[in-house]
Amino acid sequence: MGQLRRARGRAGEAGLKILGLDPGLGTTGWGLIEAQGNRLAHLANGEIKTKTDAPLPRRLAALADQLEALIDDHAPAAAAIEEVFVNQNPKSTLKLGQARGVVLMCAARAGIDVGEYSPTLVKKAVVGTGGAEKSQVHAMVSRLLPGVKIAGPDAADALAVAITHAHHLATARRIA
Repeated sequence: MGQLRRARGRAGEAGLKILGLDPGLGTTGWGLIEAQGNRLAHLANGEIKTKTDAPLPRRLAALADQLEALIDDHAPAAAAIEEVFVNQNPKSTLKLGQARGVVLMCAARAGIDVGEYSPTLVKKAVVGTGGAEKSQVHAMVSRLLPGVKIAGPDAADALAVAITHAHHLATARRIA
């Protein structure tokens, strides 16, 4: 609850800038929105890519460098990150976890409060059902943020995570 209180306190008149992140070693999606009350506005989105032929430590360092630059450029007040889900390939899950660790570290170093959400919760918050397909999430993000040009599927997922965080913060404000 302390995390929600700090993020709410920074909202101010202009609204709260929320950076949504969908971590991945090959591609990390990001989406920046502004939440003011129940209104959401798209600010920016994109995908951070690492070179697949580079050694793992260099890929993680490249991800950190690009994410730190993104945070410096946009100065979000809060961040939301999708939690790791376990898939069939343990090696892929481990690499995803390492990328997620870099993303969490970058946000923490910047002093940004971080919300973490499971993929099922994100789908339920944005589409209304935890079993939604990626195409449904993309379509709802486009509806909730009219006029948005989404950089790719990972950026759409990141925007969905940011929207989920905005909804959770709004609910916490109403409860308080």
